[in-house]
Amino acid sequence: MAEPEDLQHRLGYAFRDPALLHLALTHPSVAHEQGAPLQHNQRLEFLGDAVLQVVLTRALYDRFADFGEGPLTKARAKLVNRRALAVHGRALGLGACLILSRGEELHGGRDRPSAIADAFEAVLGAIFLDAGFEAARAVILRQFEPALAGLHARPIIDNPKGELQEWLQAGSAEAPEYRVVSATGPEHDRVFECTVHHHGAELARGSGKSKKDAESAAALAALRKLREQIQGEGPEGSAATEPMPKAE
Repeated sequence: MAEPEDLQHRLGYAFRDPALLHLALTHPSVAHEQGAPLQHNQRLEFLGDAVLQVVLTRALYDRFADFGEGPLTKARAKLVNRRALAVHGRALGLGACLILSRGEELHGGRDRPSAIADAFEAVLGAIFLDAGFEAARAVILRQFEPALAGLHARPIIDNPKGELQEWLQAGSAEAPEYRVVSATGPEHDRVFECTVHHHGAELARGSGKSKKDAESAAALAALRKLREQIQGEGPEGSAATEPMPKAE
């Protein structure tokens, strides 16, 4: 096992009650192996998950004022899925710090993504109990700042056409219309260009190896333009040349 002092240094947080950190690192297999009631990290994991959700939900809400509930929910899911949490746990070296049963150790428990992700949440829960919400919030934001910044730099939309339709239909019953304007290249390597229109006006265009890909690219480009338009509006909301639907 790695020294808990090293882990606290990487966290940027020193525990007042070291027993909480010890508990956060105790895998349930220890209790199962001993066959006796023994505390482990599942309850702290439950608590840490709730604290993590609240902190990241508020961070996303504040950073992406033009996102509706759907995109915000998808963005949060990308941040807190088990794979992402395991990456954070590995960066902290949690695997080497875990307190495991002999059987779990022999079967590669220190490298198991689920065990590392659970311990990561448990550590956050332990910090919350040790020093309160603001201390846990500070650690979480430090850990997730690169990921939050990355969301701002890349699309987080899995279904651009669906998101665009929701956006536009928040202010109008008319659905967006897609038109294929060109198809170039040989049969085995075609490139399609597509435009998307609303109320007869072209919103954007995109290209792809299939009509579906081209439509998705056009929808994504339209969403970007709409968001840029909202972000560029002044106090009177008059920067746009035409009124646009508001985000949900």
